[in-house]
Amino acid sequence: MHRRLATGMAASALALITVAGTATAADAAPADKPQVLANWTQTSASSYSLWAAARANQTTWAAYEFDWSTDYCSSSPDNPFGFPFATSCARHDFGYRNYKAAGTFSANKSRLDSAFYEDLKRVCNNYSGGTKTACNSTAWTYYQAVRALG
Repeated sequence: MHRRLATGMAASALALITVAGTATAADAAPADKPQVLANWTQTSASSYSLWAAARANQTTWAAYEFDWSTDYCSSSPDNPFGFPFATSCARHDFGYRNYKAAGTFSANKSRLDSAFYEDLKRVCNNYSGGTKTACNSTAWTYYQAVRALG
């Protein structure tokens, strides 16, 4: 009799642990996480703005468990020739890190690299003349580097 009771209690405890573990996992990663990630990693200025707003208020998105870490432009200068590329590099890192964690990096790499290039060109749009030309050339170089090495 004690053996049946112990077996029944063990089965109940295992079921409870399984349900609790499933609930915790579901709470930790909302079902729309892939959609939110996709919205923040498109080539448009609005996608960049959504990501920047979320980055400024990361606690709001804590349940999604995004990886916000960055090394900015890696071993390249974050602000080459004075052009502020650091935030564009941070969004690029965000896309790379989170798509790698999701196991869907290779399917998204090309778009992430294109979004990076568009972000850099938006930085360059703040300049004119020869400075804008130099900025766009630098942006092109950074883009080619991530395409080849990223």
